Order: sequence, then C-alpha cells, then structure tokens
Amino acid sequence: MYVPPQYANTNQNEIAQLIREFSFATLVSVQNGLPLATHLPLHLHIPEDGAWQLVGHVAKANPQWKGFTENENVLAIFHGPHTYVSPSWYNHRNVPTWNYQTVHLSGRVQLMNEADVENHLRELMAHYEHKHAASPQAYSNIPTHTLHTDLKGLVAFTIHVEKIEATNKLSQGRDPESYQNIINELSQSDDENAKRIAHEMDKKRK
Repeated sequence: MYVPPQYANTNQNEIAQLIREFSFATLVSVQNGLPLATHLPLHLHIPEDGAWQLVGHVAKANPQWKGFTENENVLAIFHGPHTYVSPSWYNHRNVPTWNYQTVHLSGRVQLMNEADVENHLRELMAHYEHKHAASPQAYSNIPTHTLHTDLKGLVAFTIHVEKIEATNKLSQGRDPESYQNIINELSQSDDENAKRIAHEMDKKRK
C-alpha cells in the first residue's frame, strides 16, 4: 500500500483497535496468476509473544482457499471510517479530497485442522453475539445436526501476519483554520462516517 509519510500510522494499539472495530475485511490472494478476493470477518489474535494472527473461514465452495497451499501469501484489507472533504471548507481555493483510515495486513495463510475449527467458531460467535445481540446466544445452543452440516461446508484458516501498514489520512497538511472548518462541517453531517472522521481529526490535533 502506498502510504505518504505524513499519513502513516505506526501505533499498533490504534491499529489493533481499528481492526477489531471494523473487522469485516477483504482477503486477497493470487491463484493461477489472477487475484481473488473474499469479503469476510477476520478476528485478530495477539498472543503473548506479540506475533499478530488473523483467523477466519470461507465456504468450502469458495475456490479461493484451494490456492492457499500453492501460494500462502495473502493480504487482508480493513476499511475504517471514510468521508468526502469539500474544497468549500478551506479558506483558499483548492481541490476536493477523501479522508479515511485503512489497515493492510499481509502474511502467510495456514489451513486449520479439524480440531481447531470448532474452537474458532465458538470464539467468533461469542465475540459478535456479545457485541451486537441484545440476548446473546451460545454456540452450544445451535442444534447438533445443524452444526454437523455447517462444519462440513466451511474451511477455516490462520494468517500469520508479517507486515502491518496503516493509513490515517486526516487533512494533516491543511492550515489550522481550514482544518477546524473541516471538523466543523463533518461534525454537522448526518453521515456517521463523517462524524467519526471529525472525531479522529480532533483527537489527533490534541
């Protein structure tokens, strides 16, 4: 990923937080010389040794996983908040732009053995149920016959992260007056992405 130095984010705590908040990612690999991509949730693990890992799964009918044994190098893309920035908010004539936060994690993918797949699914379900559901359901509540059928239809994997790249493009090059104008305008937007970018811009300034 091309990351201009002024937009680079090297704070690993901030990067991990963004990944966990915006965990619906794009997984990219190359198979037979062509790029393949799948959109899916990827769960971040950071063991005690500090080596980052992503875990996820795809449908067995999805051909992407079949290429993992031939080319284990993959790229996971996480999109954080993003929004349009109008030149009418500057104190001088200029061009429009787009502010955003993104993370690219690249590394080696390894298919899980059957014994680890169910642990992965238990953990994934517990995480999202408690995050999104008013009445979280347990993995153990799923009927056994349903689990048996579904488990046969998926392939789970672990990505051992080798490179972390993150971008915070938040109008860093603007003069103080224009920077504040952008925050003010985005804060008044009905779009939650715009409001979030305004918050991130204000936080960075402080």
